[in-house]
Amino acid sequence: MGAPPEDPGSLNLIAFNRALTRWASKGELAEAGGAVLCAGGSWIPVVANSAFRTDASVPAVDLVAQADAFFGSLARGFSVKVRDTGADDDLRQACAAAGMEPFGAPVPEMLCRAPLPDLDPPDGVSVSLVDDEAGVLAFCAVNGEAYATYGMPIDVMGDLFDRTDVLLADPQAHIVVARRGEVPVATAMIFESDGVASVQWVGTVPAARGQGLGALVTTAVTNLAFARGAASVTLQASPMGEPVYRALGYEPIYRYIEWVRWPTPPRG
Repeated sequence: MGAPPEDPGSLNLIAFNRALTRWASKGELAEAGGAVLCAGGSWIPVVANSAFRTDASVPAVDLVAQADAFFGSLARGFSVKVRDTGADDDLRQACAAAGMEPFGAPVPEMLCRAPLPDLDPPDGVSVSLVDDEAGVLAFCAVNGEAYATYGMPIDVMGDLFDRTDVLLADPQAHIVVARRGEVPVATAMIFESDGVASVQWVGTVPAARGQGLGALVTTAVTNLAFARGAASVTLQASPMGEPVYRALGYEPIYRYIEWVRWPTPPRG
């Protein structure tokens, strides 16, 4: 997507999607001529299958054509993130001309410039860093419940992260899980690359919402990223998450629309 200096999260977002292809047994990556095509472990076009460009001079129509060929060979759809900064106007035009559809409301890309004040967990809740397969399974289970609110099929998380050994061995990825007693109730991930980090997959099970757990795990991974040397931390906010992140100290730097090519025939 060009990744100009004023957009510190762009290269990290591309690196994260590359990593998704390693963490899943059904993941595939194609990269050539400034186009990066990332097929994660699930068929779902949004979050699992994405097309990017690392060189803004790559014609947008070429990126869409390459994505159509690559993801079509896998019988999948895909998505293209189009920022509202003006840098991606050609992408928007190419996606529209190719018959792709905008999906959902504009998504805010948000930036945190400094560590956040630590938060105390509620009584009976503890937060720990994931270091084993059981922790990864808890991360998947919590987010499977959490993102079902937005209509995400329950099996997507397991498909995206079924190579748990590869995920646990990846020095760029770190996950925390909040538990009430022994029961996982909230989770978040950070991913480090290019001198920055991003918060990914923040989720709270529906029964535990409204208790500050999303803020708790977001603060935990944000501060972990800064402690590990990140110059800044970014995230892409869900509608439910944006006010939480604003209150913590994240600021929106732009918004983007997901343009989607749905698989044919449609699935799910």
